[in-house]
Amino acid sequence: MGTQGTIQDTLTSTGLLIARSMVGVVGIYHGGQKLFGLFGGGGFSSTVEAMGGMGMPLPTLSAAAAGSAEFFGGIALILGLLTRFAGANLAFTMLVASFAVHGGAFGAQNGGMEYPLTLAMVSLAIVLTGPGEFALDRVLFGKLRGRFGAPSPELAA
Repeated sequence: MGTQGTIQDTLTSTGLLIARSMVGVVGIYHGGQKLFGLFGGGGFSSTVEAMGGMGMPLPTLSAAAAGSAEFFGGIALILGLLTRFAGANLAFTMLVASFAVHGGAFGAQNGGMEYPLTLAMVSLAIVLTGPGEFALDRVLFGKLRGRFGAPSPELAA
């Protein structure tokens, strides 16, 4: 492996950090609109009303779940904290948005699912690959890796 493996590992972790950060920023933006009225959003009551108007079940709970998955999940993705959990919640939220809200078309210019579906797939890719080395998960939970699947770097050496 040598140096080439180390360079590739660094590049992979950097790519994952970039992907996590961008999806996280988008999540914070849209979740902030839904929950707190930030960035020109309508806030929580407006989100509840909109979800009720679309026929979403339990609109208050749905608004809290969607907004939290986006806002707090976005923060978690940027930090690389509970990354797979945050990514799975965001992926699920974006899949619901893709089909329940934007399912009438594909292209974003027609209000379609292109953008939320892309966010869902990138979130799912993060869930499947993990956060990379530049993540709080590695700092906080790195020693547990060997116990639950992948060997820790110390054991692999």
